[in-house]
Amino acid sequence: MNKVHHIAIIGSDYEVSKQFYIDVLSLEVIREVYREERKSYKLDLALHGEYVIELFSFPNPPKRPSRPESCGLRHLAFEVDDLDKIIAHCKSYNVIAEPIRIDEFTQKRFTFIADPDDLPIEFYEK
Repeated sequence: MNKVHHIAIIGSDYEVSKQFYIDVLSLEVIREVYREERKSYKLDLALHGEYVIELFSFPNPPKRPSRPESCGLRHLAFEVDDLDKIIAHCKSYNVIAEPIRIDEFTQKRFTFIADPDDLPIEFYEK
């Protein structure tokens, strides 16, 4: 294997999720297509020019349990240079971060926010 190619996310409300990932997380749009046969949008998003997330819409997707913690993919994590700056940026969009924690092994600071479908997103300070 070479690297993680992308992460696929299905939003329950495509426009709300699209706005969150573009505005709050500042991801860049690579392309957006509507797939008529699936009644589904597919939005490819990049971070600093590198393709990272496929955001999908599907009619009536089932809810995925997030809490209590369930088996399977737990969260999406982004490395950040300045945790306080990203927390303030999120707050400007009314997205509130959990209290900052310290990784007991690395002593690095981190926190979580939630996307519009309650997917945990971690910010981990470099």
